[in-house]
Amino acid sequence: MKLNVLATAPASRRAFLAGCAGCAAAAVCAKSAPQSAAGLLPATARPKIRLVFTHIPAGKPTWPHSEYDYDARKKELTARLTQSCPSVEFLPATAHNAQDARQILVDDREVDGYLVYMVGIWTGAAITIASANKPTLFVDDLYAGSGEFLTAYAAAKRKGLRVAPVASTRWDDVVQAVKGFDCIKKLQASTILDIQNRPLGGDASAIQDVFGTTVRKIDGDQINSAYERADQGRAQAAAALWIKEAKRIVEPSREEIGKSGRMYVAMHDLLQEHKAQAVAIDCLSLFYAGKLAAYPCLGLFQFNNDGLVGACEADLQSTITMLAMTYLTGRPGYISDPVIDMAKNQIIYAHCVAPSKVYGPDGPSNPFHIRSHSEDRKGASIRSLMPLGEMTTTLKINPGTRQIVFHQAKTVANIDEDKACRTKLAAEVKDINKLLSEWDRWGWHRVTFYGDLKQPVETFSALMGFNLVVEG
Repeated sequence: MKLNVLATAPASRRAFLAGCAGCAAAAVCAKSAPQSAAGLLPATARPKIRLVFTHIPAGKPTWPHSEYDYDARKKELTARLTQSCPSVEFLPATAHNAQDARQILVDDREVDGYLVYMVGIWTGAAITIASANKPTLFVDDLYAGSGEFLTAYAAAKRKGLRVAPVASTRWDDVVQAVKGFDCIKKLQASTILDIQNRPLGGDASAIQDVFGTTVRKIDGDQINSAYERADQGRAQAAAALWIKEAKRIVEPSREEIGKSGRMYVAMHDLLQEHKAQAVAIDCLSLFYAGKLAAYPCLGLFQFNNDGLVGACEADLQSTITMLAMTYLTGRPGYISDPVIDMAKNQIIYAHCVAPSKVYGPDGPSNPFHIRSHSEDRKGASIRSLMPLGEMTTTLKINPGTRQIVFHQAKTVANIDEDKACRTKLAAEVKDINKLLSEWDRWGWHRVTFYGDLKQPVETFSALMGFNLVVEG
């Protein structure tokens, strides 16, 4: 029996399963869930970071004070950094002056970056290290390095050097900043599959040149071949799990969701074959042209929930944004075609793919509905009912221009509107008019992440030598 659940008569999850004769959803789901992301994450060497402590020799009347035990403080900070940042290899050194710093640079041709921890002042070492123009963090040990931290960072910023600052009583701010080094290293070892029938364009070249990330083209014939080879047991297990977990299923039949499961397995198999961590697929063009057997929306939804990246419309700028932020924060991104409501000072992020685990794979899940794809009313897609009253951070990385566009907004509603894409997350912004003023420079899409993630975005931007453009 084939069950079609129409939009005019929406079904609950229980009713859908009860009417799904022969699918044995619960049994299949128990046998096999969607594949873990663990085996697909890049196995990189830890980034080698030169940890440079700067201070003048002990016994001088200066900050922190003349009797300060620099050696004890350096040992304490080194141990704490090593414990808090196990994915980074720290190489400690001390610079009392600019000459010491220059000698460190001579010996450091192969390090990935510098963490300059200022435990004293007036050495001239920090700005010397930064002049190497490798990714560099300046960290102020408060009330010890503060004077030189302030002057050296301001000078480095004026020179356009790749330096990010941390001056905070919260240790987690230091740890989060250090994650920028790990993110850059992971991007260098990562692969994006770009599934489309056009030649690779400028975005692919820029991503490879700037980040070292491999972008590999997969054409329509290859994805369809993978679809034909896809294991039906795994495909039906994925479909059964989505059906079980969905709060509501509206248009798609069990057969259609099964096709989405098969497309998910096909994409997952290609990720494994190419040791890739992200897939970007030209879903609309391929599906509209009859060159894609099923929409990939549910598979992309699953990837983003699991700590991988699934990106719509072969948008490589959004894909690299999602990949970088996944490494930085552990949270998935939500690509959208935004709509502006000036009457309410709101931006509505709209798309037919959105995660249900917005805080990361180990976080809670929010409810979701399984719907048809909005524009053509075919296939299966997702309406995610995402958490409200939360700060979000929205951005897009353009590696070609070395820019990141950025804004923040607080979520206020999951809009229920039949027009346009299925998921519609409304959020209040600070300045809606500013947000409108230069939207055309960056394309329609943006990528939204849950949380106040301004610091990791600013740090990553600075370490990469990018210009951060605050758009609203």
